[in-house]
Amino acid sequence: MNKFLFIFLSLIGLAGGKVLAQKEYEVIRNSWIQYSDAPNALYHHFARQAYTLLDKRSSVIGNIHSLSEWQDRQQYIRNTLQDIVKLFPQKTALNARVVKRVVKKDYTIEHIIYESIPGFYVTSSLFIPRNKSKKKLPAVIYCSGHTGEGYRSTVYQHVILNLVKKGFVVFAFDPVGQGERLQYPDTATGKSVVGGPVSEHSYPGAQAFLAGSSQAKYMIWDGVRAVDYLVGRKEIDTQRIGITGRSGGGTQSAYIAAFDERIMAAAPECYITSLSRLFQSIGPQDAEQNLGNAVLRGIDHADLLLVRAPKPALMITTTRDMFSIEGARETAGEVSRIYTSYGKEDHFEMVEDDAAHASTRKNREAMYAFFQKQLNNPGNPEDEKTDTLTIQELQVTTTGQIAFDVHSETVFSLNRAYTGQLVRQLDSSRKRLNVHLANAVEAARTLSGFEPPGPVQAPVFTGRIQKEGYVIEKYFLKGEGDYVIPYLLLKPEQTNHRALVYLHPSGKQADLAEGGGIEWFVKKGFTVLAPDLIGTGETGPGIFKGDSYIKGVSYNVWYASMLVGRSIVGLRAGDLVRLTRLLQKDSGIREVWGLAKKEMAPVLLHAAAFEPSISRIALVEPYISYRAVAMHRFYKADFLHSLVPGALTAYDLSDLAGGLAPRKLVIISSTDGAGDFLDPESLQEDYDVIKEAYRLRDAGSRLRIIQKKQSVHFFDLYDNWIK
Repeated sequence: MNKFLFIFLSLIGLAGGKVLAQKEYEVIRNSWIQYSDAPNALYHHFARQAYTLLDKRSSVIGNIHSLSEWQDRQQYIRNTLQDIVKLFPQKTALNARVVKRVVKKDYTIEHIIYESIPGFYVTSSLFIPRNKSKKKLPAVIYCSGHTGEGYRSTVYQHVILNLVKKGFVVFAFDPVGQGERLQYPDTATGKSVVGGPVSEHSYPGAQAFLAGSSQAKYMIWDGVRAVDYLVGRKEIDTQRIGITGRSGGGTQSAYIAAFDERIMAAAPECYITSLSRLFQSIGPQDAEQNLGNAVLRGIDHADLLLVRAPKPALMITTTRDMFSIEGARETAGEVSRIYTSYGKEDHFEMVEDDAAHASTRKNREAMYAFFQKQLNNPGNPEDEKTDTLTIQELQVTTTGQIAFDVHSETVFSLNRAYTGQLVRQLDSSRKRLNVHLANAVEAARTLSGFEPPGPVQAPVFTGRIQKEGYVIEKYFLKGEGDYVIPYLLLKPEQTNHRALVYLHPSGKQADLAEGGGIEWFVKKGFTVLAPDLIGTGETGPGIFKGDSYIKGVSYNVWYASMLVGRSIVGLRAGDLVRLTRLLQKDSGIREVWGLAKKEMAPVLLHAAAFEPSISRIALVEPYISYRAVAMHRFYKADFLHSLVPGALTAYDLSDLAGGLAPRKLVIISSTDGAGDFLDPESLQEDYDVIKEAYRLRDAGSRLRIIQKKQSVHFFDLYDNWIK
């Protein structure tokens, strides 16, 4: 017993010693009240930029006073939305087929599979009421929220069947990642291997954003093709088509209606708010709900309704919804103005009920009444009792998943093909390599949202720790915005007059231990600056995880940066340049070098591309390229914050690396998009660009690409780099 107690107390002592050592190197945590919210700085920085942009938009809207001015605004929204989403695919044959019919007393269900894009199968069900009059009927497209069952959820069934009872044809389809359209199904369990509906959207959605596309684009297109299908049905009055859906279905119905003018009446439920209130409350949500640069381009939730005016619209809200009711009310006030200008005040309504993020009787009845009025199908709007259908009755495919029935395209596979086109365009551009590399750097500045730092302020000194042969000084420096960059400055007793900025994804303390990488360089005479770039170490990751928190990574913070036309990489690169210029002010420093590990490598590549004074660069265990991430079905989520949305439309990491020539560059132990180490043959496609760039500038001897063997220590490789 005494032996076990001794071991237990020893372990506690070791752990306690480690914690004390970690605290010893803290710069602001627990000692600077002014920066007590530093871990949330990354989100707040992008949010502040969003507020500025959205205030500018509000000023524009506030100065609209005539119908012609509103119509100009509508044209701007229409053009901007199209430009953000880029080109939709060409319309091809739907190849729709009814795979099963279920006959009930008062209605029939036709289960349908159609192809919104060739090979991209959509599972859906058409609910057709018994039509005694034989007249053409109004139709409502029903979009499902974030539920695994899709429209088979009992809550959604209730709404669908009530609409059917009231004489509406209802067309419900599975969004990608839900119902019978899982993108990542496990063959053994039938469940998603990446998580629920939100992860099914955000995981491939990030790859789509990297290629300048979006998850929303594919989901909107499914809805547009749903309208195409309805238009081709003889039972449907094509002038009386509506759309609704709650939560994620509210998102889809708002977007689809904004892009398809054939939809006469739209009733998004529990989604519409304002982006200012969204940033202030729950933050940007999953990939489905975001369009690249939307806030930068002056687009808010209200614009999804403004662009449709004077077509009828109903906002369905609840006062305790996670989507801010205050934002919904403010948006309704804005939207009502355009309907007044059109003289169609009765075409816009908002209903709210005192409830959480849920369907309520009051709201359902308001929605029934809205469609009855606006689609000219009068009747009793009372919410009626319905009989729940069984899973078997609502199952479209034979196996329960389209992926198991046929070889279906996915958002990933479609985006991979699109990425292939972009890569071929880059390869073509690289035939004039010097011109291409110069253009790539300029594109990287724009797409990453890099902002050149202004005058560097004096850092704040917070403490010193004496070590054998060197000293560690603690500082913080003002960053781009209202946040600071904590960093450690390690100064050797015998300096070689060179400084090294050492970046690690876990922050400044990751390689600080005795005998570690940082100490190795200090003992070689380098002054080493190890920072906590925003979002790391003492400045992250913050409390905001969002609905898309995948493998410990907040996708939502990355979406926040994208909405305002920035990137986490661009922001960090700007601060890295700021730190580099700070080091240059030291008269004892003649050169500044940079070393980055793993997913910090893209930050250093961008900063070095923009800042020639970073004279040598070492990338240790970096992933090989953005292309590799976009092309890998199961990429490593840790890489997300180092991706630049839209990058592959103009450049890849190899272009930035090639542009560094003739500066000395070493790349050690590259990985693929999943974080797995590569064999030398796998490197060729990405690294041939770098090699050729160095050859053209007669600097081949200053480039080393090494796939480290287990028997070789990193320090041996560093030795060659510093010679």
